[in-house]
Parts: sequence; C-alpha cells; structure tokens
Amino acid sequence: MLPKINPRSTTAWQKLQKRSETLRNKKLKSWFSEDPNRGSEMSLQLEELYLDYSKNRLDRETMELLADLARECRLEAARDALFSGEPINETEGRAVMHPALRAPRNASMMVDGENVVPEVYRVLDKMERFCEAIHSGHKVGYTGKKITDVVNIGIGGSDLGAVMVTEALRAYWMEGIKPHFVSNIDGNHLFQVTRDLDPERTLFIISSKTFTTLETMTNAHSARTWFLDHAGDLSHVKDHFVAVSTNTKGVVEFGIDPQNMFEFWDWVGGRYSLSSAIGLSIALTVGFSSFRELLDGMHAMDRHFQSAPLLENMPVILGMVGVWNINFLHMDTLAVLPYNQYLHRLPAFLQQLDMESNGKSVDRNGHPVDYHTGPIVWGEAGTNGQHAFYQLIHQGTSEIPCDFIGVVDPSHPLPGHHPWLLANLIAQSRALMLGRSREEMEQSGEQVSPQVLPHKVFPGNRPSNTILMKALTPRSLGQLIALYEHKVFVQGILWNIFSFDQFGVELGKKLAVQIHPFLDKKQTDGSLDTSTNALLATIYDWQ
Repeated sequence: MLPKINPRSTTAWQKLQKRSETLRNKKLKSWFSEDPNRGSEMSLQLEELYLDYSKNRLDRETMELLADLARECRLEAARDALFSGEPINETEGRAVMHPALRAPRNASMMVDGENVVPEVYRVLDKMERFCEAIHSGHKVGYTGKKITDVVNIGIGGSDLGAVMVTEALRAYWMEGIKPHFVSNIDGNHLFQVTRDLDPERTLFIISSKTFTTLETMTNAHSARTWFLDHAGDLSHVKDHFVAVSTNTKGVVEFGIDPQNMFEFWDWVGGRYSLSSAIGLSIALTVGFSSFRELLDGMHAMDRHFQSAPLLENMPVILGMVGVWNINFLHMDTLAVLPYNQYLHRLPAFLQQLDMESNGKSVDRNGHPVDYHTGPIVWGEAGTNGQHAFYQLIHQGTSEIPCDFIGVVDPSHPLPGHHPWLLANLIAQSRALMLGRSREEMEQSGEQVSPQVLPHKVFPGNRPSNTILMKALTPRSLGQLIALYEHKVFVQGILWNIFSFDQFGVELGKKLAVQIHPFLDKKQTDGSLDTSTNALLATIYDWQ
C-alpha cells in the first residue's frame, strides 16, 4: 500500500515554504552570473536524452529540500511498491504494472503472486505474428487484396498514445501501410476517415478493454455497417476486424474471430496502455521491430527511475521541479512545447496522462486537499506556438512554466530548416529567463518612443525545462514517454493522491445516458433544470 502522508505536515514542506519567500525576488539571470557551472550542474543525461532544468527559480539548496520532501513522503517506498506489483490503485483494488509491458522476456514481475511477464510475451508474440502476416501479404482481405489502411477505433487511452506515437515515428512508417484513428462519437470523425478508404483493403482495430465503451462501440458498429454495405456477408467481418479487449463474448458476437483478439489486463491503466496490445496500430504502422525498440526505450527509463538516486533521477527531478513551481511559486499550469512537427500530438497525450492522473482534490486518506495538485497541461508544436500564445507566456500576467522539447538530428533532408528550428527552441527558453528591461533597451540604442517603451519590456525570470533528444527514434521516444509517466507518479506521491483512477469522467457519462432518451422523444418530463430544458427546447425547435 502507498504511504498516506500529508505533504504539508512534513518538515521539508515548511522549509520549502520559507525558502520560496527567501528566493521570491531572486532573478534567474543573477543565478547564472553568480554560478558559471549552473547550466552543466543542473542537467542530466540518460543515453541520448538530455534534461536541462537550470532555468527554474531554484538552487541546489532548494533541490536538496525537495529531495527531503520526497523522502518524508516515502517516494522510494512507493516506487518499490509500484515495481513489486502491489495494488497501489487502492480505490479500484488493482496493481499498476505497466513497466511489465516493456520488461525483458526473462524478467520476473509479480501481480497477485504470479509472474505476468510470460503472459505479456504471449500477447507480444501474437502481435508480432499478426504484424508479419499483414506486412508480408499472408493475411489479406476477403477478396484477396493486401491490407493497406489500418483504422484504430478507440478513445482516451485507447487512442491518444497510439496517435501520438504513430505521428512521432512517421520516419519509420512501413511502406504500403497508412494508419487512421477514430475516437470522437461525432459521426464526422468516422465519416471523414472512411470516405476515401477501400473496404477490401482496410483493417479495423476495435480497442476497448470491456468492449462496451459507448463512443468506441458506436463507432465500431457504424464501421461494420460501412464495411458490410460493400462486403455484404457478415462472415467477411473476421477478415477485416480485430479487437484489443478482454471481452471474448462481446468480440465473438460482433463477428470478430477470437484468434484475432489481443488481450491486456486490469493492471494496465488506459493512459499507460500504449505499450500493451493497444499499441497494435503502432506496430502495424512502424513495424514490430520498431515497436520493440519503443518498449526497450521505455524499459531503459523504468530501470533508471527504479535505481537512480533522487537527485540524479530524471523523472524525480522533473516531478520535484513541478511541485516547486506549483505549490511554492503558485504556478498552476504547464506548457509543453515540442520543437518537432512529428511531436505535435505530444501535448494532447500528456494532457490526459497528467490531468486524468493528478487532477484530484481528495487525498489518499479521503480528505479534501488544501494545496494545488495537477497542473493544467497544454501546448503546441514550435514554432507555431510562437505566433499564437507566446505573447502571454512572455508578457502576460500569468507565469507559465514551460517544457521545451527539441530533437538535434532532423528526420528530413531539407537544408536550412533545422538550424532555425533549434535556434528558436534555445532562444525562447533564454528569452523567458533573461527578459529585457527598460534600461537595457535604452543602453542598446534602440530607437523606441517613450509611449511604446513600457510595452516592449519583458519581465523575464520565467521558468522552463529543456529536454533534448539526439534523434526522434523509437527508443528515444519510449524514454521520453516513460519519463513523463514516472514524473506524474512522483508528483502523485508528493501530493498524497491516487494517480491511477479517474472517477471524474463518470458523472457526465451517466447524465448523458439520462438525457439521451429526451432527445429521442423530443420532449422533457420536468425533471431537469431550466437551463437543460431550454437547451433541449432549442435543439428540438432547430431540428
């Protein structure tokens, strides 16, 4: 079981509170001028992943105090509980064992007294055989044509991770295979995806653990109807539909061959599931060997997180810096800014990972928390964001910590682009740190009218991390994903909240089930509030 320690009751928290008051007016650029080694000493490298956290408003003493907070909150014991398969998802009575999904074949990782790694590899081996059959043309559609399009139908954790990874690894796409993703119950999504597809060459992956998820199954049945409008015979469904699920009965009733059902387990949370069979669309798109490299990269970060000392541990450092910014500098948002177009879906993936995990207001003792927990996560690919919202980041009234993510070696051959991309990446974090004062502008000789001068002042002193990847490879991407997975875990422990349930998504779904019959009947019964009644009346009128 996880420790249940209110962080505000710890000695370290009180010291950090005082430390934040001492450092409140300290300028980042003065720290850099006082310490010529700050940039190199407040950075960390794991293989070809490099983290620079020196542009945060803290010093070594602060980092030591944050490590003390982690110890008082028993982070190391919680980490051990995670990797030993204890049921740390206590509200749902489950282990949290996604590290087992990328462990070596000879590893032993126990859940309920059983080594789950052999089962993981049974499914991975089945996935590999299936991918090989599709890529080689051994498995074809019902008319004998080779599969060329793969449509993953899922939502949330059954969609976001796979979308993000396939986009990120575009340089590794298999020739002759194109991925598509459908998640929204809005019919526009499925209609737009299927309108130009050839049913004889399309494979659908229905990704739903229970095979009952409303959005997924609505889309799945519509996809089957679209397919049967062309194929006619229900028996052909087995050649074009597979399932990632545990509901064998539901899968068979849908018309899918149970041999084409790929399992995952209760100890795999949805937002941590891309390294499970949910990653089938990834493996089909980039090839199973690249998918295996992705898993190996995640495992490398797992091992680092499990064994590295707190102040030499990349996920721990990233997590502690976030706690400092949120709880002691009172910044409750985080901008994720990947300077690589292939990573454009990373902010959306991290939104779910972070906000669904740590968007909690009740602690592990069942008490309301009286401190901030998970940040609001958002972002956009650079340099696009610079021409959209960076104005607010630089000169707005909200101080917004940023995670800049860059790739050193480009995956394209075009000359002249990449140096400018990297120059912007580095310049933005430097500009946020340095700012620009009125005096600096006057001394520079820049001709600015007195009326305009105040508007061109940049306050600076705004925190950021920079993460560099040597290249955007499956292995380095796996490390980046696992880095953020474990960072979220670290922060959940320090905030004394459960990071692996998501009860907040349930109420709206239940109310939708109540409202749906009113839309069918085009009437209400007086049981709803006046706002809802007015909305429904407008819908009825316009329909």
